[in-house]
Amino acid sequence: MNIYINGDRRDYAENTSVADVITDLGLLGKRIAVELNKEILPFDRYDKQGVQANDKLEIVQAIGGGADDSFTVGSRVFNSRLLVGTGKYKDLEETRLAIEASAAEIVTVAIRRTNIGQNPNEPNLLDVISPDKYTILPNTAGCFTAEDAVRTCRLGRELLGGHNLVKLEVLADQKTLFPDVAETFGAAELLVKDGFEVMVYTNDDPIAAKRLEEIGCVAVMPLAAPIGSGLGIRNPYNILTIVENANVPILVDAGVGTASDAAIAMELGCDGVLMNTAIAAAQNPILMASAMKKGIQAGREAFLAGRMARKRFASASSPIDGLFL
Repeated sequence: MNIYINGDRRDYAENTSVADVITDLGLLGKRIAVELNKEILPFDRYDKQGVQANDKLEIVQAIGGGADDSFTVGSRVFNSRLLVGTGKYKDLEETRLAIEASAAEIVTVAIRRTNIGQNPNEPNLLDVISPDKYTILPNTAGCFTAEDAVRTCRLGRELLGGHNLVKLEVLADQKTLFPDVAETFGAAELLVKDGFEVMVYTNDDPIAAKRLEEIGCVAVMPLAAPIGSGLGIRNPYNILTIVENANVPILVDAGVGTASDAAIAMELGCDGVLMNTAIAAAQNPILMASAMKKGIQAGREAFLAGRMARKRFASASSPIDGLFL
């Protein structure tokens, strides 16, 4: 049966108690408070209180004071502004370790045909990257028509049990992997009408980005540079214009090469960055994942702090008055 814990849907067996849920979440012995269907549940009832299908549990703890810097994509709230993919790693264990090091909460996966006849004991990506721990974001990588992209999203929704948050990309050609904007518009319109929350890959064109927002996409994801190129942000002023005109989250997608590229995206005011090759193709992917996490955090803090004004000439940081020379 499904229950909801702090807004996330989880599956538990019949006859599960609140104490069982707390133990499963690793919160046994922690100082927490529990609300069951908007009613406070005393701690001495955790063992006796069973949960039913569609029950809503809120579990809270005390944390240090400070501003909440989460951001919202569609109906979901996230704290990590680094989104990562799952391709190009040498094996599933490296994939798992790199994603853990990144502290990402949203992980993209491609939807591909099952290899009929494969060893049933062979590990599956979703066994390693659990939907209970991460928000899995099906993407339409490899799609070159709106029709194929829509079919892929519908299969992804079925695969993940009704999950409606998807990443849409419709590519124009194999060489550049630039988006086909016209096909992207058409696919976005169909998916929004079909109840999907669409995060959409597009070029760094402010007009196209605004149109996708108007269609109803919950996040717009302009490229920094061609997919997998590692060239960094080629048109920072276009990205800045997109951010300034947006009423939905803007996340740079594609072309990031290193942590400084991620920091620049965040300093421009982007809400996040999605990357895959920059981590997976690094000589040490796990270390690079950690670096990217820190680059995102540094760039975000710099944006919030507000940089100093640029000046043409020098300005002494120490006062001239009182010199003894």
